[in-house]
Amino acid sequence: MATEDESGTAALSRVERLLAVRETGLSAAADADMERFARLVARMVGVPVALVSLVEEDRQVFPGMVGLPEPWATRRQTPLSHSLCRHVLSSQGSFVVEDAREERSTWASTAIPQLGVVAYAGVPLTDDDGNVLGALCAVDTVPRAWTSREVQDLRDLAAACSAELRLRIASAQGAVLRRRADELAAVAGRALTSAELLLRAAEDLTDTAGLEEVRLRVGDLVSGDLKPSYVSLLLAENHGGLHRLLDRSAAPSMEVLHEYVLADADFPTARALRERRMVTVPDRAHLQAVHGPAAVGVFDSLGLGSAVCLPLLGARGPLGVLVLGWSTPHEIDMTEASVLTTVAGYTAQAVERALFLDERIDVAHQLQQAMLTTLPDVPGLELAALYRPASSTDMVGGDWYDAFSLPRPGNDASLVDDLAVTVGDITGHDVQAATLMGQTRSMLRQAAATTRDQGPAAAMSALEDACRTLPVEVSGTLVHGHLRRVGDAWALTWVNAGHPPPLVLLANGTVCRLDEHGILLHHRLGPFPRHDLQTVLEPGSTLLLYTDGLIERPGQDFNTAVDRAAHLLAAADSDIPLPALLEHLADEVCPGEPGDDVVLLAVRVPRAEPSDR
Repeated sequence: MATEDESGTAALSRVERLLAVRETGLSAAADADMERFARLVARMVGVPVALVSLVEEDRQVFPGMVGLPEPWATRRQTPLSHSLCRHVLSSQGSFVVEDAREERSTWASTAIPQLGVVAYAGVPLTDDDGNVLGALCAVDTVPRAWTSREVQDLRDLAAACSAELRLRIASAQGAVLRRRADELAAVAGRALTSAELLLRAAEDLTDTAGLEEVRLRVGDLVSGDLKPSYVSLLLAENHGGLHRLLDRSAAPSMEVLHEYVLADADFPTARALRERRMVTVPDRAHLQAVHGPAAVGVFDSLGLGSAVCLPLLGARGPLGVLVLGWSTPHEIDMTEASVLTTVAGYTAQAVERALFLDERIDVAHQLQQAMLTTLPDVPGLELAALYRPASSTDMVGGDWYDAFSLPRPGNDASLVDDLAVTVGDITGHDVQAATLMGQTRSMLRQAAATTRDQGPAAAMSALEDACRTLPVEVSGTLVHGHLRRVGDAWALTWVNAGHPPPLVLLANGTVCRLDEHGILLHHRLGPFPRHDLQTVLEPGSTLLLYTDGLIERPGQDFNTAVDRAAHLLAAADSDIPLPALLEHLADEVCPGEPGDDVVLLAVRVPRAEPSDR
């Protein structure tokens, strides 16, 4: 029985194989098409080194290459002593190793120290007669467990690359083989188009954040290559039926009449979900014979003559169905079926991720809304608050407002309780930010109650001490103030931890900015001394606290935005109710959909009622 080395030598020196390698016209020089295949391998499989390697009698050459170190990148060739591709020739099949240093057949290869090869996956490149001309290789410089999807992607690209090599061989053999070359050119073109479509699917659907974005990305993805006239995404309902994702921004269409599909319906969409397989409808006659008149009515109303329905299968079961339709009869060949199945797989991953994110965001919004305070009734004061979440559905933040009573010490029932007010912004736009906001709000309430006779700065310091001790890794900005009634006026004592300046509308109609502030809140900073700041709110005055979502916009100066808010506050009708005032300020200062959460809290000291004479 021949050894591996003997069979490998025989495969290397086979005359018809070497002739086919020469007839490709490729050697140790860059070739644009081969370079493109190398780039596709590097991007789809995610490796630092990718090679189109052709094995000659005494060397291997790289007409396509990504990531090879010098001097080999310039030479584009190595001796066979550096070749792991010869194992592909020996085996006449794929050769995959997780760590070449640990394999008996490869541990001594000079490719390891000189080319940096550690993990290797090579798939044969063949001619029409089955001769292995070389390999399409994915190389990593660290150990790697290759997944079945990565190896399959490599095989798909190798099939397209082999078609291109066969085209070149056919061209070299003259006009007799021209017809065959044309056929191979079409195969190569379709294969490359399919590979590029799959690459775009992997890239475009990886970073989607919501179901609407998935629907739009899938529509854009397939419309250019497969040219369907209709693309729809239906999601599985808990009861087993399907719910169609409608384009709410577009004019109403016939889709609205078919928004829901029953689980036991004899429609191709329902069957694809139940049977978890691709269901094709090549023409109207097939639809009538297999699915019945009700399905024909739906297709007619949507203007469809054919369709393919692909189940979207997630880790925990079917998620829905992707539908592609054409206005005329359309047969799905094996290549299209393979591509569509892979696209459906990427779509299912995106849908599953979007559902998970939507669930997390919904929970976070509920948490955030639950933390928004019901404003207390305080004799001698008017209070109002406004919260507008960011327009982006994938953003939930740590903005909050708070207002609560601080009972005055002693038993004098005639004393009006002090009022504590806070507006803050915890860094981040995710569930963690919302959770930290809730912790910070509760801890500050406790600190204010414990240190109520010492003032807001003491409460702020107590909060920071608690964050460092527990620890709670919180960072952000806030304004915390205490209001105490003094006759008809209210004394305001506050501390500012790096927050935008509060605004005070005075009784005479002018607005002053309370610009003094200290360092922001951060669990790794300090401790720093905090200082109380004081002013008096006379009757007719209004205090406005807000978060940076009100004033920060790309290309907009911070101080200019604050001054604009101050101007609008001063220009507002003095009799306007506080809730309407906050809506007006939010509409005018940050019109449209906000890019960040917007929080406003206003406290008004009503003008003294005129006494009867």
